[in-house]
Amino acid sequence: MKAVRVHRYGEDPQIDEVPEPEITGPWDVIVDVGAAGLCRTDLHVIEGQWDAIQHPRLPYILGHENAGWVREVGSAVVNVAPGDTVIMHPLVTCGLCPPCRAGEDSHCENAVFPGLNADGGMAEQLKTNARAVVKLDPSLQPADIAALADAGLTAYHAVRKAAPLLFPGTEAVVIGAGGLGHIGVQSLKALTAANITVIDTSEAALELAGALGADTVLRSPDTAAVLEATGGGAHVVFDFVGEHGTEAQGVAMLRNRGSYYSIGYGGEIRIPTIELISREISVVGNLVGTYQDLVELMTLTAAGDITLHTTAYDLEDAVQAMHDLDAGKLTGRAILIPPAAGRTS
Repeated sequence: MKAVRVHRYGEDPQIDEVPEPEITGPWDVIVDVGAAGLCRTDLHVIEGQWDAIQHPRLPYILGHENAGWVREVGSAVVNVAPGDTVIMHPLVTCGLCPPCRAGEDSHCENAVFPGLNADGGMAEQLKTNARAVVKLDPSLQPADIAALADAGLTAYHAVRKAAPLLFPGTEAVVIGAGGLGHIGVQSLKALTAANITVIDTSEAALELAGALGADTVLRSPDTAAVLEATGGGAHVVFDFVGEHGTEAQGVAMLRNRGSYYSIGYGGEIRIPTIELISREISVVGNLVGTYQDLVELMTLTAAGDITLHTTAYDLEDAVQAMHDLDAGKLTGRAILIPPAAGRTS
């Protein structure tokens, strides 16, 4: 099968011919990939940022946002069957460690992370397990929802955590209305009654945010403008960029006792402890969401409350898609479509 593989950090990945995955365990599930999302994390993987954390063995297949159709299942799998439409939770988890038992499966102590430390879904097929697959409403097509597996899930997870803070009359500020941010705006509309202010440097992204329900959109990340628009600062800032200065700006946009939710990454947060204490502000990290978060997100998507805006590329054009993402040429999310969408059923 065709697959997009990283061979060396700092270099473009290659489109290779590799063996198809095989069932080797009772809980295995092999999926014909219908679409794979392209994420800025993929660019960070290529740069080598994840090497020290995930220790992947090169070469390996990229792709951690995947949806498609079940091709084959192991002998113990009963929750899906060949032909089912599914989206994959990014982590292949064990179900037995303390975090899994507590429902915090995104922190599984024995997890495999396809696309980061194992072969991912930028290919015609993907091997995962029964715990990672969410059976979808038949109305949902993989190409329409694949990137929700990480981008949407991460954005939803952050909003879900912050929702108790965002009662009527509160102010939420979204920094970055791109692939994650535009899902964040929709999640805020679905789960909270907060007033939503969106900041982005792209007119197209701001136009999209406004169409999705943002109350105020600002082209400039000027802190004074945000403080004015929010009547004194945000109760919660969702930073979907997390680099190039947004870390400091996001904290400065908070009102006292506000919370800065870090979702994008690459930068560094520096806050004097006297400011942290005197203002009683909180800094909250956000990893990808849980399996239950993904189930809830798919429910909202099937109901039409969440819509993913995408730009589609053929799988063989993956490198060009990555260059377009890096150059800021995309609105919404890029997805890669394998030949014939990988469907055999």
